[in-house]
Amino acid sequence: MKIQATVDQINKLCKNNLIENLGIEILKVGDDFIEASMPVDERTMTPLGFLHGGASAALAETLGSFGSYFLIDQKLETMAGLNVASNHLKGVRSGNVYAKAKITHKGRTTHFWKIEITNESGQIINSSTLTVAIIKLK
Repeated sequence: MKIQATVDQINKLCKNNLIENLGIEILKVGDDFIEASMPVDERTMTPLGFLHGGASAALAETLGSFGSYFLIDQKLETMAGLNVASNHLKGVRSGNVYAKAKITHKGRTTHFWKIEITNESGQIINSSTLTVAIIKLK
Protein backbone atom coordinates (compact mmCIF):
# COMPACT_ATOMS: atom_id res chain seq x y z
CA MET A 1 0.00 0.00 0.00
CA LYS A 2 1.32 3.41 -0.91
CA ILE A 3 -0.12 6.85 -0.24
CA GLN A 4 -0.27 8.51 -3.65
CA ALA A 5 0.46 12.14 -2.75
CA THR A 6 3.29 14.52 -1.95
CA VAL A 7 3.54 16.93 0.95
CA ASP A 8 3.03 19.85 -1.46
CA GLN A 9 -0.10 18.29 -3.00
CA ILE A 10 -1.68 17.77 0.41
CA ASN A 11 -0.73 21.21 1.75
CA LYS A 12 -2.36 22.83 -1.33
CA LEU A 13 -5.65 21.18 -0.32
CA CYS A 14 -5.34 22.75 3.15
CA LYS A 15 -6.02 26.29 1.92
CA ASN A 16 -9.16 28.24 2.86
CA ASN A 17 -10.63 25.67 5.25
CA LEU A 18 -10.45 24.43 8.85
CA ILE A 19 -7.01 22.92 8.30
CA GLU A 20 -5.46 26.25 7.34
CA ASN A 21 -7.43 28.06 10.07
CA LEU A 22 -5.90 25.76 12.71
CA GLY A 23 -2.40 26.19 11.24
CA ILE A 24 -1.98 22.49 10.43
CA GLU A 25 0.97 21.81 8.15
CA ILE A 26 1.73 18.45 6.55
CA LEU A 27 5.42 17.65 7.09
CA LYS A 28 6.02 14.15 5.75
CA VAL A 29 4.24 11.41 3.81
CA GLY A 30 5.34 7.78 3.68
CA ASP A 31 3.90 4.58 2.26
CA ASP A 32 1.54 4.08 5.22
CA PHE A 33 1.78 7.25 7.33
CA ILE A 34 1.39 11.03 7.35
CA GLU A 35 3.00 13.50 9.76
CA ALA A 36 1.98 17.09 10.52
CA SER A 37 2.42 19.95 12.97
CA MET A 38 -0.07 22.34 14.54
CA PRO A 39 0.65 25.47 16.59
CA VAL A 40 -0.64 25.90 20.12
CA ASP A 41 -1.86 29.48 19.88
CA GLU A 42 -5.04 31.57 19.99
CA ARG A 43 -6.52 29.49 17.14
CA THR A 44 -6.17 26.17 18.94
CA MET A 45 -6.38 26.99 22.66
CA THR A 46 -9.18 26.94 25.21
CA PRO A 47 -10.06 30.11 27.17
CA LEU A 48 -8.04 28.56 30.04
CA GLY A 49 -4.85 28.59 27.95
CA PHE A 50 -4.49 24.89 27.03
CA LEU A 51 -4.54 23.16 23.66
CA HIS A 52 -8.21 22.48 22.89
CA GLY A 53 -9.12 18.79 22.69
CA GLY A 54 -11.22 19.51 19.63
CA ALA A 55 -8.18 20.92 17.85
CA SER A 56 -6.28 17.69 18.62
CA ALA A 57 -9.21 15.62 17.32
CA ALA A 58 -9.35 17.77 14.17
CA LEU A 59 -5.61 17.22 13.64
CA ALA A 60 -6.04 13.46 14.04
CA GLU A 61 -9.03 13.28 11.67
CA THR A 62 -7.27 15.46 9.11
CA LEU A 63 -4.29 13.13 8.88
CA GLY A 64 -6.24 9.87 8.72
CA SER A 65 -8.70 11.29 6.20
CA PHE A 66 -5.94 12.52 3.92
CA GLY A 67 -4.23 9.15 4.23
CA SER A 68 -7.33 7.25 3.19
CA TYR A 69 -8.14 9.68 0.39
CA PHE A 70 -4.73 9.16 -1.16
CA LEU A 71 -4.82 5.37 -0.71
CA ILE A 72 -8.09 4.81 -2.60
CA ASP A 73 -8.75 4.84 -6.34
CA GLN A 74 -10.43 8.25 -6.49
CA LYS A 75 -12.05 7.44 -9.86
CA LEU A 76 -13.91 4.46 -8.36
CA GLU A 77 -14.19 5.30 -4.65
CA THR A 78 -14.71 8.07 -2.15
CA MET A 79 -14.32 8.06 1.62
CA ALA A 80 -15.86 9.49 4.76
CA GLY A 81 -14.84 9.50 8.41
CA LEU A 82 -17.00 7.20 10.54
CA ASN A 83 -15.56 7.60 14.02
CA VAL A 84 -12.79 9.54 15.70
CA ALA A 85 -11.86 8.65 19.29
CA SER A 86 -9.45 11.01 21.00
CA ASN A 87 -7.79 10.56 24.40
CA HIS A 88 -6.22 13.71 25.82
CA LEU A 89 -3.30 12.66 28.02
CA LYS A 90 -1.31 15.81 28.78
CA GLY A 91 -1.94 19.55 28.56
CA VAL A 92 0.05 21.85 26.30
CA ARG A 93 0.18 25.65 26.70
CA SER A 94 2.52 26.81 23.91
CA GLY A 95 4.73 25.85 21.02
CA ASN A 96 3.76 23.25 18.46
CA VAL A 97 2.40 19.73 18.58
CA TYR A 98 3.35 17.00 16.12
CA ALA A 99 1.15 14.18 14.89
CA LYS A 100 1.83 10.93 13.09
CA ALA A 101 -1.02 8.90 11.62
CA LYS A 102 -0.29 5.30 10.70
CA ILE A 103 -2.76 3.00 8.98
CA THR A 104 -3.25 -0.27 10.86
CA HIS A 105 -6.04 -1.74 8.70
CA LYS A 106 -6.64 -1.16 4.99
CA GLY A 107 -9.75 -3.13 4.17
CA ARG A 108 -12.05 -3.08 1.18
CA THR A 109 -14.71 -1.03 2.98
CA THR A 110 -12.90 0.47 5.99
CA HIS A 111 -9.55 1.91 6.94
CA PHE A 112 -8.38 2.22 10.55
CA TRP A 113 -5.77 4.79 11.60
CA LYS A 114 -3.80 5.19 14.84
CA ILE A 115 -2.69 8.77 15.50
CA GLU A 116 -0.27 9.92 18.19
CA ILE A 117 0.23 13.60 18.94
CA THR A 118 3.34 14.70 20.83
CA ASN A 119 4.59 17.93 22.35
CA GLU A 120 7.92 19.54 21.48
CA SER A 121 9.67 17.26 24.01
CA GLY A 122 8.33 14.15 22.27
CA GLN A 123 5.87 13.26 25.05
CA ILE A 124 2.55 11.80 23.89
CA ILE A 125 -0.18 14.32 24.67
CA ASN A 126 -2.99 12.67 22.69
CA SER A 127 -3.73 9.22 21.35
CA SER A 128 -6.50 8.95 18.77
CA THR A 129 -8.01 6.47 16.34
CA LEU A 130 -9.98 7.11 13.18
CA THR A 131 -12.23 4.73 11.26
CA VAL A 132 -12.87 5.68 7.64
CA ALA A 133 -15.56 4.25 5.36
CA ILE A 134 -14.55 3.47 1.78
CA ILE A 135 -17.52 3.98 -0.52
CA LYS A 136 -17.79 2.73 -4.10
CA LEU A 137 -18.89 5.36 -6.61
CA LYS A 138 -21.61 4.37 -9.07
